[in-house]
Amino acid sequence: MLTVVGRDGSPLSEGAKAALEGATLVIGAPGHLDGLPVAADARTVATTEFAEELEGVDVAKEDVVLVVNGDPGYFGIVRELLEKGHAPETFPATTLVARAFSQAGLPWDDALVVSAKDGHLRQAVNACRAHPKVAVLTEPGAGPSELARALFPVTPRSFVVCEDLGGPKERIVYVRPAEATTRPWNDPEVVLVLDNRHALGEANWVSGPVPGPAGWALPAEAFGGSGPRPDVRAFVLAKLGPRVGDMVWDVESGDGSVGIECARFGAAVVAVDSDHSACARVRENVRLHGVKVAMASGDVRSSAEHLPRPDAVFLGRGGPEAARVCAALRPSRIVVLATAGEAQAILDELGGQGFAADAVRLQAAPLTPRDEAPEPVIVVWGERGGRAPVRAPSRTGRPIETIPALPGVVEERS
Repeated sequence: MLTVVGRDGSPLSEGAKAALEGATLVIGAPGHLDGLPVAADARTVATTEFAEELEGVDVAKEDVVLVVNGDPGYFGIVRELLEKGHAPETFPATTLVARAFSQAGLPWDDALVVSAKDGHLRQAVNACRAHPKVAVLTEPGAGPSELARALFPVTPRSFVVCEDLGGPKERIVYVRPAEATTRPWNDPEVVLVLDNRHALGEANWVSGPVPGPAGWALPAEAFGGSGPRPDVRAFVLAKLGPRVGDMVWDVESGDGSVGIECARFGAAVVAVDSDHSACARVRENVRLHGVKVAMASGDVRSSAEHLPRPDAVFLGRGGPEAARVCAALRPSRIVVLATAGEAQAILDELGGQGFAADAVRLQAAPLTPRDEAPEPVIVVWGERGGRAPVRAPSRTGRPIETIPALPGVVEERS
């Protein structure tokens, strides 16, 4: 049979001891095999490539034990083993994350836990930008130095770097990001990235960060009324799809309302505006809503290369040229507010850069007849890798779809 034993420096359970004593093959990372009760004739292999080492081994005919660090069911080997058809018995130890927070003396039921492994460093960094208490599981090339270089100096955080937890070379180091970029590290396993002002957190009924917002597309009055109106903002948010681990740019929205709502969904956000009064308004709205939004003053066409690469971009204004600059950064999603004269050029620009692009004219007619209907707003959006809409050929160019008012309730006004 196949057994997975977790180690954390504490004595092994009786079940784990029995599995090791009866094993014919024991596989574990260098250092994890030391001092184990293994039979004299058992084969031992020191490696972390467990799946590769199991190839060609018939676990139905011999007893195999994998020795891992911590809990193999938490960002561990168990999922991969099950996907390959194995059904291992497990004897977990305390998770690396639990031990890291214990060393830091902090509760962690409200912490966000992410992995920077296997190419997910950028998403982990974005999570650290947006959340005050994040545990990052690391690997060579995606550790404290790389996290610090991405976060410093824009995002003020402190690090708790945990090396060889439970092992003979255990070391817990408290550093600022600037120092983390220059210090030598000995295969750190977990980095706690903390905003010290909010590191304690609040008690909640669900583990992890607080749930998403109870409502969205907030009233215009919540932002001073100078940005996209709520019905337009709701449509924009639906197309942006902000998530934890995403970096969203809110460009020239006027009041930061789109970026603030994206931050409420857990995304990292940078607001970009060339108008100084708009920048001040964005900063004030960010404070009022208690979210994390970085502010970049200037034109996106000149500042784009200095900002973190976006996953989603909202353009409140800027036309085809700004859309071209942002689309060239290859975000997954882009949404643009356009004039009637700009819409087709923006559609062509997005389509030419590999986006499945579409557009719609939005107009919400008021229920009360005496209220004046607002001007329609054209929204153009593109999705990289999405399916382009199928439309009938038109000699006058690509049509703009109109969403009418609900029939029988309100008449659409021109």
